[in-house]
Amino acid sequence: MATLLHRLGMGAVRHKAIVMVAWLVALIALGVGAATLSGKMANSFSIPGQESTTALELMEQRYGEASSGATAQVVMEAPGTGKITEQAAAAQVAQVVAKLQKLPGVVSATNPLDPQAPTVSRDQRAAYSTVTYDVKPEQITPEQRKALTAVVDESRGADLTVEARGDATQESGADIGGAGEIIGVVVALVVLAITFGSLLLAGMNLLTALIGVGIGALGIVTLSGFTELQATTPILAVMLGLAVGIDYALFIVTRFRQELRRGLPVPEAVALAVGTAGSAVVTAGLTVVIALAGLSVAGIPFLTEMGLAAAATIVVAVLVAITLVPAFLGAIGLRALPKAARSNPVEAPVRDRGFYRGWARMVTHQRALSLIVAVAALAVIAIPFFSMQTTLIQRAAEGSTQEKADEIISERFGPGFAGPLLVLIDGTGAPAYAATVREKISALPGVAFVAEPQPSQGGNTALISIIPASGPEDTATIDLVHAIRDDVADGPDAEVYVTGQTAVSIDVSEKLDQALPIYLILVVGLAFVLLVLVFRSLLVPVVGVVGFLLTIGAALGATTAVFQWGWLADVVNAETTGPLLSLAPIIIVGILFGLAMDYQVFLVSRMHEAYAHGASPRDAVITGFRQAAPVVVAAATIMFAVFAGFVPEGNDTIKPIAFALAIGILFDALVIRMVAVPAAIALLGRSAWWLPKWLAWLPAVDVEGTALERHVPDDARDIEEHAHAV
Repeated sequence: MATLLHRLGMGAVRHKAIVMVAWLVALIALGVGAATLSGKMANSFSIPGQESTTALELMEQRYGEASSGATAQVVMEAPGTGKITEQAAAAQVAQVVAKLQKLPGVVSATNPLDPQAPTVSRDQRAAYSTVTYDVKPEQITPEQRKALTAVVDESRGADLTVEARGDATQESGADIGGAGEIIGVVVALVVLAITFGSLLLAGMNLLTALIGVGIGALGIVTLSGFTELQATTPILAVMLGLAVGIDYALFIVTRFRQELRRGLPVPEAVALAVGTAGSAVVTAGLTVVIALAGLSVAGIPFLTEMGLAAAATIVVAVLVAITLVPAFLGAIGLRALPKAARSNPVEAPVRDRGFYRGWARMVTHQRALSLIVAVAALAVIAIPFFSMQTTLIQRAAEGSTQEKADEIISERFGPGFAGPLLVLIDGTGAPAYAATVREKISALPGVAFVAEPQPSQGGNTALISIIPASGPEDTATIDLVHAIRDDVADGPDAEVYVTGQTAVSIDVSEKLDQALPIYLILVVGLAFVLLVLVFRSLLVPVVGVVGFLLTIGAALGATTAVFQWGWLADVVNAETTGPLLSLAPIIIVGILFGLAMDYQVFLVSRMHEAYAHGASPRDAVITGFRQAAPVVVAAATIMFAVFAGFVPEGNDTIKPIAFALAIGILFDALVIRMVAVPAAIALLGRSAWWLPKWLAWLPAVDVEGTALERHVPDDARDIEEHAHAV
């Protein structure tokens, strides 16, 4: 692979104009595609084949598309001790309902004071109107949402409290490019400028990363016109693609500058950088791609789609790093070096890495203490992980109209009204069996109210609404869903399904919770095998895997403390606290796995190289650390800045994921790779690089392209001979 990448890098330099134009054309083409072919993205989660999802599909068939349309509950409460049924308040309610019925896209808006179907609290202090739209939640336009909000705002006053909740009031996605993301990119640019000592090189690094992530994101947006994608998919791809794109270019540029200082001409320095550091980039990128594509093992379509889309963006980032970056480097040439080093790169002084050498000596000298402190610190931070809760129900932001409506519903009607359950009885025997089902459900504990069955026009389906006595996120509600499924059996020619938003959330959350341990075993096993092949050792992979598990535990523990417990919630601008989104943990595990393995490979491979050249175990750790740590720290700082940029203004789905990735990178780079790994390898001594004889047949993976140092391809040798002749 190193030889192939060497030739690829050489070709990119020779044909740099063609390479640059090709990537520019691809960016423009996908931009046009995104503008003309994109479609609506979904903002809800479900798993085909599950009982709750199957029931929703049947409801749409039996009751029409209106049954799956977006809804909103406009909640009205009388002030003070007044009642909503009093004449003055009732007149205002009628006016609000009349306005709601005239809103664009609205199919119906119920009158809560209708004697035939009242929706008034027992104390008659509050009532709510259910507004139904003719499209699904993700298809609600911003204009329709603004029109609903306007009615709520103008109806609210001293004589009547009016608030709104429901999926029709929720934003369908989040914009990319807010102030936080821009600050993250600026920080990355500053770190690159400091690392390289060149604003030109820093700008080139950032530009190539932006081109790669732009192509990936625009490709995803274009694809949304052909298949339904989650609204968070492009945001996740941008966040991850930008971070790895900058880092991958950083590794290659750093190696290019080293080769220039060795006296190689620009074309050969570029080619050798791609063949060596590029090999590590390809290996690291492949690891991330496998981890993201591996999300498909959960068997959840929307998670598979998110993983594959992010993986495709990583592939683009790798291709940019090994083709477009070399083309730019060929154009920049010696300007990649400081001005003082351009005339004679070989003789120019190199900045001494005294800090990193001193740090490595301290950690390896106090190796036992360093290891214990690092492990203990992350173990303590991981403690909240064991109380982590997950849900698919997105909580309303504090102070929002949705939160106020939820509070009124919970206080006046009961907590179960915020998350009702639906029981669908389908089949020719449904009308006759529906009364029996209602009777059985009424006898179950935890049920506050069971409505009369609503038959479909076809007469072969009945729908029963259930109000639990507990809230949608409470354990008692989960128990009630399972109790209905276990105790209410199918009847003669009638099948019974439990569905509704709360039931869908419970089903998806349980499926994700079951998939997480399997996925974790998969990625840990993959990490172990990869590291065994790279370092031809058993104990170094064990150190890497344990370090990864500590990183995951600490990242999820910190995220639980902030977003579930509410610790330091104001610092990260967390608009709401509570159970984490169900899909967050498995996505965090997949992404952090790939990035942690990147740093492990880049750092430890230099230690292994020094040991293979005859250095003592401790000296090998110090030498490898001094060479690789500066780049790893710079790369981790950039990733932290990029991920952290999505936290302050991110939506409820992305914010906890971005925080976990940012804090996870910080823990992994500064605690695991800078302290725990060098301390553990120094503590193991020569046994760290031991491989049993019965595993000697395993192939060696040359992630640093060391074969190129022993054998220079013919075309490279010709260039060197020509350069010397000149």
